[in-house]
Amino acid sequence: MRIRELLSEKAIDLNVSVSSKMEAIDYMTGLMNRAGNLYDREGYKQGVLAREEEGTTGIGEGIAIPHSRCAAVKRAGLAAMVIKGGVDYGALDDEPVELMFMIAAPEGGGNIHMDALARLSTMLMDTEFKNTLLKAKTTKEFLQIIENKEDELDGRKKAAALNVPKEGYRVLAITACPTGIAHTFMAAESLEAKGKALGIPVKVETQGADGAKNVLTSEEIKNAECIIIAADKNVDLARFDGKPVIITKVADGIHRAEELIQEAVSGKVSVYHHNGAAALKESTEKEGIGRKIYKDLMNGVSHMLPFVIGGGILIAIAFLLDDYSIDPSNFGKNTPIAAYFKTIGEYSFGMMLPILSGYIAMSIADRPGLAVGIVAGLVAKAGSTFLNPAGGAVNAGFLGALFAGFAAGYVVLALKKATDKFPQSLNSVRPMIIYPVFGILIGSVVTTVINPFMGMINDALTGVLNSMSGTSKVLLGIVVAGMQSVDMGGPVNKTSYVFATSQLAEGNFEIMAAVMAGGMIPPLAIALCTTFFKNRFTKKERESGLVNYLLGLSFISEGAIPYAASDPLRVIPSCIVGSAVAGGLSMFFGCTLRAPHGGIFVLPTIGNPGMYALSILIGAVVGCLILAILKKPLKENEEN
Repeated sequence: MRIRELLSEKAIDLNVSVSSKMEAIDYMTGLMNRAGNLYDREGYKQGVLAREEEGTTGIGEGIAIPHSRCAAVKRAGLAAMVIKGGVDYGALDDEPVELMFMIAAPEGGGNIHMDALARLSTMLMDTEFKNTLLKAKTTKEFLQIIENKEDELDGRKKAAALNVPKEGYRVLAITACPTGIAHTFMAAESLEAKGKALGIPVKVETQGADGAKNVLTSEEIKNAECIIIAADKNVDLARFDGKPVIITKVADGIHRAEELIQEAVSGKVSVYHHNGAAALKESTEKEGIGRKIYKDLMNGVSHMLPFVIGGGILIAIAFLLDDYSIDPSNFGKNTPIAAYFKTIGEYSFGMMLPILSGYIAMSIADRPGLAVGIVAGLVAKAGSTFLNPAGGAVNAGFLGALFAGFAAGYVVLALKKATDKFPQSLNSVRPMIIYPVFGILIGSVVTTVINPFMGMINDALTGVLNSMSGTSKVLLGIVVAGMQSVDMGGPVNKTSYVFATSQLAEGNFEIMAAVMAGGMIPPLAIALCTTFFKNRFTKKERESGLVNYLLGLSFISEGAIPYAASDPLRVIPSCIVGSAVAGGLSMFFGCTLRAPHGGIFVLPTIGNPGMYALSILIGAVVGCLILAILKKPLKENEEN
């Protein structure tokens, strides 16, 4: 979509006189309304003012770009005005604003307009272009200047796409602002332009309102000297672990681009170390099917876990606060305070499956997939069938929700492809009607079809687990607990944990107990070893070992990662054996756990707590002793 399609002559005034920022915004909303872009002028104005409270849209150099994306907008549009003599707008450089563009974006109205709005923001970085607009005598001349500049910009982009520097990009950047409309793209243009002027190739990923564009690839990240993050909203930095990173506000990307680039290549920028949170999607380069499925699944799991953990622990607290003797069949809700905790916990816990499927679908199909995935997850959770739409006939459970998420995501992708050639005039219909209506319907139908099969599998699995006893149950505990120490927070660890949390909903509490015991062992085994076999560790490792007591007791396996990374062939096998012992003993003693996290702090909610604590202690001691045998004592100079 071209800018001319968003900006009509009705929305332009080249001879305006206003005395204040509020008066300027009020006048601009009038122009926007006159062009027929709004349902509700006052509602849109409030959206613009709310954006101004986050930070001024007076970007400096005499320009302001107020904007709002809200339900008061009928269709995407622009308004423009030239203020004779300027007005005090509270701009970033404290200079009067002479040229204003106002952006209106409909809420949920699609992203077809975003490229044009990004292009406008980029064009306004050209001082000569701005000055030419200020001198325009008529609205037609004003529009023609924009069209000419837009043609020039398109030509430059095509040329840039064909001239990727052979040596790669020395500096990479990400720009993002709260609304993802104007500042995001202006900062990107400024950084790229200054990089070109300095002879330093710069590539910028923009995280705008319509998603990430010009995404940085893993190869580019690997070869870059430094990463600049110019953003006023959260940007996940997992993929930049081990790289020099500069973090600053988006306005600095616009006004301090040259300074940032020179700092980036100075060699003095500190290296960023990620704290272990979930990573962003990697680049758009091709990846294996298995890897893609795993990433989509983990996106669902990472968003699901807060609901599981929060709800599970609240339910566990309810059992602590209740009186079992009042009514054993209603344990957890016999007293008002316990009933409140358990009810809130059940609400949170009940969101587990819809959130899992919703964010799997979103990972596959972006934002349009979220609603479709959540509804499909609810259909799976209810166990709906065509004969019994209200549910309850089958137990699709975790497996059903998992399938529902993937089905919903690919249904939305299919709808995107099927409607890809719609006329531009109908593009707003896709996200507002086609994706939610047809997506939710088709996704729910597919989930309903598969629910009986998922129910059969789930019932069979539950039956097998319930029928396990003696040696087979202990073996299961050994396996799931040992998996916790294989990669300590990685895919194998998460597979074990997700399996255990899924069984909580089915009433199999022993597996969760075994898994948590296994996850507590790595840091505890290392802490014990650094305490009783000090000569195997450096001074720094011994000091860090003390912290692992707390991490281990809190069920935070990641405390062992630094030790495993520095000596994997000794540390990992020791921890696996210790975890397996703890998990097997937990199963042998019939320990149960209703909370999916918490470590020692939820011990009172554990079935057979004394033997559970003993299982963990024995597992930690076994892991400690094996590690002490495998590791050789250090020489005195190595210890220090």
